[in-house]
Amino acid sequence: MALLPQLTRRLGQPLFLPAHGRGAALPDGLRQLLRRRAGVWDLPELPALGGPLEADGAIADSQRSAAAAMGVARCWYGVNGATGLLQAALLAMVRPGERVLLPRNVHRSLIQACVLGDLRPVLFDLPFQSDRGQPAPADSAWIERVLQALPRDGAPIRAAVLVHPTYQGYANDPTAVIQRLQQQGCCVLVDEAHGCHFAAGVDHPLPPSALHCGADLVVHSLQKSAAALAQTAVLWLQGERLDPVRVERSLGLLQTTSPSALLLASCEEALQHWQRPQGRCELLQRLQEAEALANGLRHSGVPLLSNQDPLRLILHTGQAGITGLDADDWFLPRGLVGELPEPASLTLCLGLARHRGLGRRMRHHWQNLLRSFPDRTPLPAFEAPPLPLVTSPAQSPTQAWTAEHQQVALKDAEGCIAAELLCPYPPGIPLLIPGERLDRQRQRWLERQQLFWGDQIPDALTVVSGG
Repeated sequence: MALLPQLTRRLGQPLFLPAHGRGAALPDGLRQLLRRRAGVWDLPELPALGGPLEADGAIADSQRSAAAAMGVARCWYGVNGATGLLQAALLAMVRPGERVLLPRNVHRSLIQACVLGDLRPVLFDLPFQSDRGQPAPADSAWIERVLQALPRDGAPIRAAVLVHPTYQGYANDPTAVIQRLQQQGCCVLVDEAHGCHFAAGVDHPLPPSALHCGADLVVHSLQKSAAALAQTAVLWLQGERLDPVRVERSLGLLQTTSPSALLLASCEEALQHWQRPQGRCELLQRLQEAEALANGLRHSGVPLLSNQDPLRLILHTGQAGITGLDADDWFLPRGLVGELPEPASLTLCLGLARHRGLGRRMRHHWQNLLRSFPDRTPLPAFEAPPLPLVTSPAQSPTQAWTAEHQQVALKDAEGCIAAELLCPYPPGIPLLIPGERLDRQRQRWLERQQLFWGDQIPDALTVVSGG
């Protein structure tokens, strides 16, 4: 199958990322650039242009302007998505052998950073929403319980990570949580990949951005929640807990030496879009249209779960006895292309483009979906993973990842130490990380998850030999 034709074929309603909706919501400056002679924008790091880690040049000036507009000390554009910036940020915060506090809904890129940097994760569980099988954000009371349960032996915990908002748009005000973690001596990194628009400051009751709540480092994916091209992101730094030189050294370890000038220009244009009256007005319109759409769908009987980001619609397929994966398979050939299928839901990302007629199409497809699954009953409440509030792997992720390994059937994996991530994608949240030992309860829980995730949870695991 040729690749180029796939990039231009019709897909129906694009309810997936990037948020620009296949170009419909790209900022004017970027649209004009892409209309120029093909490839004219594909430049190296010429002196006048520079690069994200250079002190001089147009890119350095752009990053300084973006940081000043956001009211923070520094920012760096990234062309390896939020993944690369999250990894560089974590490696700048924590030295080899030191501990870092991570939530269980952390993206796999940060576990991979622990492998790369020989970091020791201390994982904390999250509140669980059993009707949909998804974690909820931690509040200050929950974090206080986590801090009380932290191990008192060994190396101190130097840094903490939060996810705000989640892929599905769950969020709260993280101010108290960030402050409490900082009081504990932690530098706080917030994965706000899906919440760049929280920082735009439009007149709408969105949750606050972690940037405005005092986080030390924040990563925004500019393709997930702003109108930039895929693979773009920005890392923001504020406060004095972390030396920017350490951040730049970490970025230099992981960043390409030939960054795309087009992607870097896309970073600038997407951020400047929020600063212009037109961009802010368009964002507010999209948020209001999304709320009206959701209210209309609920009124007509389409089951949507509540969240805090109007640009994420969570279709509660489990209420009708249909998994999100089955619903996604049914919708896709009919032109309703979602973003995140899960066992009990299908998340649709409205992004920043307009979706005329979407309510009518969704009602029509939902009724036809129900007729296509006549023998159904509501899915039962989902079982929370059997995890302690706070836990550490039996081995460091680096040791487990680099150890001799073997394949073991999941049904026989009790007592084994994982050598790889077990991670349905999307959403990219690990169910098992390298170095964790499977006890009987968790091994059986993973077997039961196969009923919902299908072949995303394999019949065999890669485990440490003799572990």
